[in-house]
Amino acid sequence: MRDGMTIALAAPAMLTGCVNVSAPDKPIVINLNINVTQEVVYRLDGQAKSLIQQNPGIF
Repeated sequence: MRDGMTIALAAPAMLTGCVNVSAPDKPIVINLNINVTQEVVYRLDGQAKSLIQQNPGIF
């Protein structure tokens, strides 16, 4: 009985197909078109703005 069970379990494994993995003939090309837009918004305090205007070489 044990031999019959072993054959019954092994039979589906024997019927499976073969899988082949091979490298492609041509190189893989990935085109990335990326557009990055950055917007900086700033607000200055009235005193800071006047201080910068009075001392333009501060930075």
